Parts: sequence; structure tokens; C-alpha cells
Amino acid sequence: MTTVISIHSFRGGTGKSNTTANVAARLAASGARVAVIDTDIQSPGVHVLFGFDDTPEPTLNDYLWGKVSITDAAHDITTQVSQDMTVNSGGSLWFVPSSIKPGDIARVLREGYDVGTLNDGFRNLSRDLSLDYLLIDTHPGLNEETLLSFTISDVLLLLLRPDRQDFQGTAVTVDVARRLDVPNLLLVLNKIPSGVDLDDLRQQMFDAYGAETAAMLPLSEEVVQNASGGMFSLTSPEHPWSKQIGLIVDRILS
Repeated sequence: MTTVISIHSFRGGTGKSNTTANVAARLAASGARVAVIDTDIQSPGVHVLFGFDDTPEPTLNDYLWGKVSITDAAHDITTQVSQDMTVNSGGSLWFVPSSIKPGDIARVLREGYDVGTLNDGFRNLSRDLSLDYLLIDTHPGLNEETLLSFTISDVLLLLLRPDRQDFQGTAVTVDVARRLDVPNLLLVLNKIPSGVDLDDLRQQMFDAYGAETAAMLPLSEEVVQNASGGMFSLTSPEHPWSKQIGLIVDRILS
């Protein structure tokens, strides 16, 4: 049985894709069979974090347009990620990218796509690859495809930053998730400046949402400087940011 995990934020710029990539890599490093689908079709970016200058082909777009199967669009990137692992874990990691080509993005914006086909893709990929975990990197905000990912998710990770706009938007998202009966709703607070009272901030999160905060990721200059230089949580496992990623993974594995 595949555990489906959606990683979402109400606004862009929360570090959602970086969190998705690192959580996926850590799950694979634990020995699991993991796949990541970049469903942020309008502004894809996970491929950069996995070391691609361009999106490998075929892509999710090709699947949605009926050119290939979803499994054909899944690229085995275990070897790339294993370079950042300290041991050979026996896990596997696949990646289904969205196209970065301007023409493909324009076509999606112009024509849209069948959300039902996307749902079929999630199910077929999980079956064909015998996945333990399927991670869905969503488009920020609320639209039909993000609501679909909420509906099929076993775990929803909601990322936000410690600012008023994120707090307000996340409240809307939490309400929607509860209406859709998401089984496990976990909050991840990212880009927390130094000197902030974390206990007070955690209490604010609980008062605002009544939901569990799985991790509190510090604003880290080292993570920013790392950019796309590998999976930071694997190459720097003792860093405070990496340890918080580890808390997310531990919570998922539990």
C-alpha cells in the first residue's frame, strides 16, 4: 500500500520544493521506494533540486497529453541521490518532472488538462513501481488539481513562513483540508529567523490551526548557499535545518 503525501503551501516562496526533495531523499535513504511528482505545472522547479539543468523527457505533460504512460515519465534518479547518501540504503527514488519549456507551460495555461487523468496517473504509478511513498509537489494556492491531491492524500504537509499573510492563507487551506477529511494534517514552519521564541511560535501555530507542527525549519544561509548542490539534509545531516527535515521523515515513518 502506497502512502500518498502532498506538500503544499498557500503562497509561493515557502521552500516547498526544497522540502519535498529532501524529504523524498531521506525516505529513500531509509530504504523505501519513493517517487516525486512535480504537479506545479505552471512553474516547475523540483528538477533543479535533483541536479537537472533542464527537465528530463518524457514529462508529466507528455502523460497528460496522452503521449506516454505515467511510468514512462518516471525517471529513476536513485544513483544521483545516492551520491549524497553515506551508505547504500537499498531504497529507490523516481521523479516525474513537469516540463519547463515555455510552449508546454503556455499550452497548459491555454488548454488545461483532465484532472481525472492526473488521478489515474497517481494510482498507476504507485502500482507499477510498487511504491512505499508517493510525494506530490503541488502548485501554491487552491485549484482543482490541488484539491484532488488533498482528497487522495494520506498525509498533507502544509508549509508556511512566520508572517501574517502566510498565517491567513494557511488558515483557509487548513479549513479546506478538514472539510476534505485529510487523515493526517501536519504543519511545517519554514524560514524562521534566529532569535525567535520557538515555544511561543509553536503555541501560536496550535492556537491558529489546532494542528500538529511537525517541524520548524530555521532560516539558514548555508541552505540558501547550497542552492542545487545536492540534498543538503543528506550531505549535512547534523545541521539544524537537516535535523528538522529528519523530524518530518520520522513523523511520516511513524
